[in-house]
Amino acid sequence: MTKCLETFMKENAPKIDKTLHALIDELSIPSELKKSMIYSINAGGKRVRPLLVLATLDDLDIQLDDAYIVACAVELIHTYSLIHDDLPAMDDDDYRRGKLTNHKVFGDALAILAGDAMQALAFQCLTRTASLAPTQQVELIRLLSEASGAEGMVGGQVLDLEGEARSLSVDELEAIHVRKTGALLSFSIEAGAILAQLCDDKKGQLKRYAHHIGLAFQIKDDILDVTSTTEQLGKPANSDEAQNKSTYPALLGIDGATEQMYARYEEALDALRFLEKEDALLAQFAHYIVERTL
Repeated sequence: MTKCLETFMKENAPKIDKTLHALIDELSIPSELKKSMIYSINAGGKRVRPLLVLATLDDLDIQLDDAYIVACAVELIHTYSLIHDDLPAMDDDDYRRGKLTNHKVFGDALAILAGDAMQALAFQCLTRTASLAPTQQVELIRLLSEASGAEGMVGGQVLDLEGEARSLSVDELEAIHVRKTGALLSFSIEAGAILAQLCDDKKGQLKRYAHHIGLAFQIKDDILDVTSTTEQLGKPANSDEAQNKSTYPALLGIDGATEQMYARYEEALDALRFLEKEDALLAQFAHYIVERTL
């Protein structure tokens, strides 16, 4: 029986939140650091990345006790990246999801340290997955370090900063977002493939799916930035334009960006054919990504 994505998200998002809180609550750390970490965990968000880990496993008919730990590892990396992105030296944002950003509440120094602590905790989590073989643990750690480090998210952020105040080509913009946004989304899908011990061919198809939904996700973000209000976004609208950033709508227009987004969506669906499932959760996720309003 095909699962409804909305039901799947409603059932699993609270379990992800509960696991995140448990991972942080059990740490013996200074109280203000713990408050800062919990503040950003509680700041909302759709939990897309951890849910993609779980959805991949569900589509592959795999159940694992440690799936939520792996899912939370990627969410910890994502949350740390948002804390750091909002800092004055980076995107300099005062609000995130309608709430004051971490550094506006706890100060720059503690916000930086809270992000650092979340990054370290993510990798610590992956060593505590007792149901996984050591080879799987090592592969997950390698993959997450690549996705979150200089070859992935951090490298993409550097390219993004270097691209401010100059016009980028579509290829240059794609190179940024494959790393900055796409790398962690790709980890989420590939982690599911590692947990399920898929063959290389099927892993490759899931990686292709992840590549295209990562770009579709970023294009949709760019479109929402220019078509939504500050109240709808929970952060300042048109912030990319204010920072002189190249975006898909700026380079292609709204219609061109939308066309590109749906082309990526179709490529993602094509990559899922090997599942031989109607309305696979990953297919529903792809639809959700391009149709979302937040």
